[in-house]
Amino acid sequence: MSRVDLHVHSTASDGVFSPEVIVSKAAALGLTHIALADHDSVDGIAPAIEAARAYPQLSVIPAVEISTDLPDGEAHVLGYFIDHTSQELRSALEKFRNSRQRRAQAMVDKLNGLGVDIDWQRVREIAGEGSIGRPHIAQAMLEKGYVASFKEAFDRYIGHGGPAYVEREKMTPAEAVQLVVRSKGLPVLAHPFTVNDPEAMIIELKEVGLVGIEAYYKDYTSEEIQTLVSIADKYGLITTGGSDYHGIDDSTETALGGVDIPPESVERLVSLAGERVLK
Repeated sequence: MSRVDLHVHSTASDGVFSPEVIVSKAAALGLTHIALADHDSVDGIAPAIEAARAYPQLSVIPAVEISTDLPDGEAHVLGYFIDHTSQELRSALEKFRNSRQRRAQAMVDKLNGLGVDIDWQRVREIAGEGSIGRPHIAQAMLEKGYVASFKEAFDRYIGHGGPAYVEREKMTPAEAVQLVVRSKGLPVLAHPFTVNDPEAMIIELKEVGLVGIEAYYKDYTSEEIQTLVSIADKYGLITTGGSDYHGIDDSTETALGGVDIPPESVERLVSLAGERVLK
């Protein structure tokens, strides 16, 4: 098990556990660094940092995962060491959360039209106070026996191109990178293989401030990891990694700290964040 996990979700978006519980779990596992990177939300950062005061060996990196759509897939941008109090950032994320709710409701309507009878109120109950996302819809489908796993829900219905998929309000990947930079953060392209031509995307995003790519990611093969590490080396980028942990009780999910991430990944990220503070 790695001692670092730079991609974790909480109830502030579509995770199962609160930021405080995520912190306690990470500490119990002996992790030294975690990045709470909720989808289009920074609401979990302050509670996580406060909870980490009880665990001096654990550092919580303030982060966010901004979702963007492409004509042929999705691109997500992780922002590390962001100023989570930035009003510009918070306003932009609130706009996207509202869009996510409209999108989720449209997906439920599509599912109902397909004979998958999911109640919108139940989806909202599952989401609680967090930003509604597709995992909440998948959970509602799982509860009623329409699918046997979260993966099946995405593969058959709500994944990109699926019969119940609905596009969200768009921000381009470049705009997401620029928003992270203006929020004093370090932008990193998440799970690059959701993009058909990751190298072309990386070249484009580096021009506007990209500093790294998520090379060590759940389910990536050693060959895929090496491909991404080579691309990062070619363009002078940091490699990061994480489990994309949501706390789902599902055999398909990678555990918190379950991705092997080299210590130098977080060391380089922390070092670059320090350099930017000094500028």
